[in-house]
Amino acid sequence: MPYISHVIGCGSYLPPKVVTNAEIAARIDTTDEWIRSRTGIKQRHIVENGELTSDLAFEAAKSALAAASVEVEELDLIVIGTTTPDNTFPSTAVKLQSKLGMRRGAAFDVQAVCSGFIYALSVVDCMVKSGQAKTALVVGADSMSRILDWEDRGTCVLFGDGAGAVVVRAQEMADGETPDRGIISTHIHSDGNLQDLLYVDGGVSSTGTIGFLRMEGKEVFRHAVTNLTSVVNEALRANNLETTDIDWFVPHQANKRIIDSTVKKLGLSPEKVILTIAEHGNTSAASIPLALDTALLDGRIKSGDLILMEAMGGGLTWGAALVRW
Repeated sequence: MPYISHVIGCGSYLPPKVVTNAEIAARIDTTDEWIRSRTGIKQRHIVENGELTSDLAFEAAKSALAAASVEVEELDLIVIGTTTPDNTFPSTAVKLQSKLGMRRGAAFDVQAVCSGFIYALSVVDCMVKSGQAKTALVVGADSMSRILDWEDRGTCVLFGDGAGAVVVRAQEMADGETPDRGIISTHIHSDGNLQDLLYVDGGVSSTGTIGFLRMEGKEVFRHAVTNLTSVVNEALRANNLETTDIDWFVPHQANKRIIDSTVKKLGLSPEKVILTIAEHGNTSAASIPLALDTALLDGRIKSGDLILMEAMGGGLTWGAALVRW
C-alpha cells in the first residue's frame, strides 16, 4: 500500500541569550533604526560559549516529540539540516541520536544552508513514501553566530541561532485514495553557478579554517524574490491550487523586505504570512520550523490548514513544501 507523510508534531528552541540591535550598534557603525528599516529585525538569540548546535537540536527535538506524543523508541530516522555542525564529523544528527538515546535506525545531516529544513523534509518525505522509514525526526538547527564577522555590518546584524523540529509519521493509504492531510509535495532546486553570492570564506579542504559568512546582499535579494516566487508557483501548479487556497505562508525568515516583495509578487494576503524575523533574526535552517512552531503555539495554525513553506540559501539553493496540517 502507498504511504503519505503526516506531520504530527512540532517543537523549537532558542538559546536564552538575547542580543538587541542597540547592543550591536554599540560595537559597530550601525543603529537600531538602520537595522529595523532594512531587515525587520529587532533582536536575535545567540549561543553561549560551550553551547553546541546539537544542544539546540536536542531541545527542539524533545519539544517536537512531546507535541507528537512519540517516544524515542519509535523513531527510525533523524535528518538534520544544518550549516554549523558541532564537528566536521560525525554528523550533528548522530550526536542528536546519541543524546536522545535512540538505538536503531539511521541519522544524517543535509547541508543546504537556509534551505536545509526544506531539503531535509523532502528527503524524509521520499524515504517515508518509499517505505524506508515509519517515524522520522526532521530538524533545522544552526549556530550562525559562530561563522559571522562581527565587524561586517552587512551580515552580522542579520543572523541568530536556534533550532526547530517536526515529527513525520507514515500513514498507509488505500490505492487511489486522495490524502486529506500530510506532506502534499516538496520542490527543491540549486544553482552552483551562483555560489559566490553567499558563502563562507573557509573550509576544511580550502583553507583549513572555519571562515566567515560573506554575502552580495543586492544580488541575493534579487535572486531570492525571483526564485522563491517561482518555486511557490511550481508547488501550486503541481497540485492545481491557487494562492487563495493557502491558509498560511511560512517563509524562511531572511529579511522582511525579501518576504514582503515575494508576498506582493505572489499576490498573497499579508495577513496569511507568519513572521518571526523581528524576534529571531535569520536562523538559517531553523527559521521555518521556529516560525511554524510559533504559529502553532499561538493558535493561528489549526488542523486542516494548508501551509506553504519556502526558503533560499547559499549555493544557491531554494525550495518549497506544501503541507496540509
